[in-house]
Amino acid sequence: MSRHVVQLQPQSGVQEAGQWSTGLCECYKDIGDCCFALCCLPVFTCKVTRAVGACPCLPLLDCIGCVPPASLAMRASVRERYGIQGSVCSDCLYGCCCYPLSWLQISRELKRRAASHASSSTSSSTARYTALTSLQGAHLV
Repeated sequence: MSRHVVQLQPQSGVQEAGQWSTGLCECYKDIGDCCFALCCLPVFTCKVTRAVGACPCLPLLDCIGCVPPASLAMRASVRERYGIQGSVCSDCLYGCCCYPLSWLQISRELKRRAASHASSSTSSSTARYTALTSLQGAHLV
């Protein structure tokens, strides 16, 4: 019996739990969504919120206070769903100071995780990703 030692583990296209798959300022990785958000950010945020599974009108609450509650809630929800490190303070900072970039990062994360799940045939968590698989290869329009 021979023993075969694996020296390199296979890597997936999406970062493992603990990190966002793209950085906050990596909008160039999805030009279509970037242009959509630039032209009509309120509609874009509603589409992303619907993709997360929340009420699509939730982002409309962001205009009533100095801290955007929908942005904060969506970042926290996506971080919790995928085990991404962060805190409410960082979510608040990104929501207040980098509002459009934060929503674009959430959109990219949803698409990449859905595409990663679609390419792997793990049936144990199928229900968790069902709502997100329709985003594969599509813009949130």
